Amino acid sequence: MALDDDWETKWLDTLVVSAPRVDSFSYSRPVYNPSAERRVDLLHTELHLSIDWENRQLPGKAIIELTPYYYPINTLEIDAKKMDIKNVQSPNIEISNVFYDSSMLFLALQDTLYKGDTIQLEIDYVANPNAPVLPGPNASEADKGLFFIDPDGVSSQPTQIWTQGETENNSRWFPTIDKPNENTTQDIYITVADSLQTLSNGRLLSSTNNNDGTRTDHWSQLIPHAVYLSMIAVGDFYVSRETWNNIDLHYYVDLEYEESAKEIFAHTPEMLDYFSNLFDYEYPWDKYAQIAVHDFVAGAMENTGAVIFGDFVQKDKWELLDANNDKIVAHELVHHWFGNLVTCESWANLTLNEGFANYGEYLWLNHKYGLFDADEHRKDEFASYLYSTQFFGTHPLIHFSYEDKEDMFDAHSYNKGGMVLHMLRYYLGDTAFFEGIKNYLSQHEFQSVEIHDLRLIYEDLTGLDLNWFFDQWYFGHGHPSLYIDYSFDKDSCYIVVEQTQLPPESEPVFILPLRPRVYYTDSTFVDFDCVIDSRKKQVSFPNHGKTPSLILADPDSYLMASINESRPAEDWNVVINLSENYQHLYNALSFSDSISRKQFEKVLAFNNATLTTKAFEKLGQLRNLDNVTTLFHSTYSSDVKVACLAYLKTHEPQTHKEIVQSLLLNEGSYRLLSYALYESYDLDSAATLDIIETQQLEKVYPLINTIAGLYSYSGLEKYNSFFISLVDNAIQEKNYAFIDQHIQLLRKSDSKYLLASLNEYFAVFEKAYSEHAKTASKNVCLVLLKDIAELVPYDELLRQNEDRLSYIQAVLAK
Repeated sequence: MALDDDWETKWLDTLVVSAPRVDSFSYSRPVYNPSAERRVDLLHTELHLSIDWENRQLPGKAIIELTPYYYPINTLEIDAKKMDIKNVQSPNIEISNVFYDSSMLFLALQDTLYKGDTIQLEIDYVANPNAPVLPGPNASEADKGLFFIDPDGVSSQPTQIWTQGETENNSRWFPTIDKPNENTTQDIYITVADSLQTLSNGRLLSSTNNNDGTRTDHWSQLIPHAVYLSMIAVGDFYVSRETWNNIDLHYYVDLEYEESAKEIFAHTPEMLDYFSNLFDYEYPWDKYAQIAVHDFVAGAMENTGAVIFGDFVQKDKWELLDANNDKIVAHELVHHWFGNLVTCESWANLTLNEGFANYGEYLWLNHKYGLFDADEHRKDEFASYLYSTQFFGTHPLIHFSYEDKEDMFDAHSYNKGGMVLHMLRYYLGDTAFFEGIKNYLSQHEFQSVEIHDLRLIYEDLTGLDLNWFFDQWYFGHGHPSLYIDYSFDKDSCYIVVEQTQLPPESEPVFILPLRPRVYYTDSTFVDFDCVIDSRKKQVSFPNHGKTPSLILADPDSYLMASINESRPAEDWNVVINLSENYQHLYNALSFSDSISRKQFEKVLAFNNATLTTKAFEKLGQLRNLDNVTTLFHSTYSSDVKVACLAYLKTHEPQTHKEIVQSLLLNEGSYRLLSYALYESYDLDSAATLDIIETQQLEKVYPLINTIAGLYSYSGLEKYNSFFISLVDNAIQEKNYAFIDQHIQLLRKSDSKYLLASLNEYFAVFEKAYSEHAKTASKNVCLVLLKDIAELVPYDELLRQNEDRLSYIQAVLAK
């Protein structure tokens, strides 16, 4: 923030409070978004659905059962956005009047109803998901609720329907009470062509042949869940099946991914075991299905027992070697406890869903791959959070003053929420933290909650007052920025911690319990406890006759803080020698000038790709590292393998060449094959281009950017057809690297050749620009049309492609 010169400073003990002079006051109340008031309790939802592919509509009948929540009622309000309401009736109450405003269905009742009375509504309707979305600060196409993908079957994509209810968009395809604190059981009957698969929540109870080429599937979920978690999906999928503890596990993928269906959602049974045991609460739902769909509007969605993922998770077995889906699969699974079993009562409390699911990624990585991979993930999560604060500022984790509920889906609710839970675990200890989770789940199962429910669980369990923790981390802004200085003498060690963060983006002072560690020259270490609770504080610890060699204020790197440590350069090598913490080794490898063979071998033993790569960078002129080739063949990480190859290329070129040649002949990681193609091209470009042709690598989609780069380097105009055949997909997927390589190839072509292909090339872009709905794709096309036009002298383009030039000029004029 920009600071005024006109400041007041007051001393309060060791705390300096500084703030600009306030010359005027605002008498406006801050924005407050409350939890939805519950006038009625939604008990059960029954839907009878069919699909009108031609008109992109969903005709349906909803049978809804409700009861007054507490106070008597004589009116009802039902969320039903952009629908054609055909009929509203009730078999057990009198409805005196019906009014519909295209967003809400208002019903006036003949009689007053009381708690315990049952209301049954039958609503015939047609959902219009392609109708313009309702206005709002963040209104977008993603709010349609139900999405038709290639309903006419004219594109390369499969024909599909899928839904996305969060936040409050399920009322775009069925009438309901569309709030996060409203739960319902449900029965969904959906009629589809007999050739298509369906998926919804709960179990498939029946599948009835209608003798007209259609089939009606009945999905039933009799365990209540939040309305936004209801879903349907329809399409031509391959379904892989297995069971876990008598629970059906289903994996829905495109037909071409049949072979790798289980690997796409790898470790699902093991995750179910792990999290059920860790939370001491068995997976609570009646099945677990995961489905990959096209053009999904989010990364994934944790619909109860029927999780939807974007098609980016679909990979063959070689792609999965380079990048598995463990984190996102774990995230959505953990939601089935945090979000689905226990649900945030308002979007202001969203971190109770997303923070726990985010932390579930950390927990799984630690369990499956070790603490270093988990801590690396945590480092990356913090970096993403910091990046977001630079552009969007900070806000409390529990954020009642959001402008739009969609704003809550950010790096605060997710990243910061997970890191705050990690700090709470560190402060309480593992036993108390996980016992508290068990109590939280068992005491609030199938309920909606707010953050105080979590605090009270832990206070009741431990007897501690945790208001200070929840106030600063959940209701306060930002995070600490710390400057830490270390020193020692013959008697004591000293740590000076200064909090340098500035309000209002962060709290002026955080209370930070620390457990500093002092390493001594006799190879022992001692941990001490202290609390940093002022802007600047010095703490000291006795040496007891020993000589310190290293001091770490936060040896386990548990704090969510930006930390700047004052250390002499030689200290970083001591950190490498003594610490076994990912963050400290990462920092030390970043700041040290070089490392020894022994230090290199220590880092390699952790089998972490990032640290190994950094260690290679710090080797300097060290040669004859016998274990590099061994490491290449033993590690599971493609990135570690590439780091090994980079070292071998410099120090053992013959070994490097042999490995590169073997990679070109054997199936395996695309990351490694891509590396081998580039290295082989440098050695023999013609032979490498021949390998691409003979092995038909152009058809291997994960390699297209690598092949595009090599074709562009070659400058051979014959490869233009390769780019033309894929440019439409590249635009849709915003694959800028591929498109840029095409531009580079065209720049090397003479204008005569370029002019001969312009008609076909421009046609691709004109079609993409005119038909693609996504603004981002249109913007890409706009830039590319301009780039292509600039490749040819203006007079030649005007003479031979006047109509094309006029079109481009018209587009650019917009």
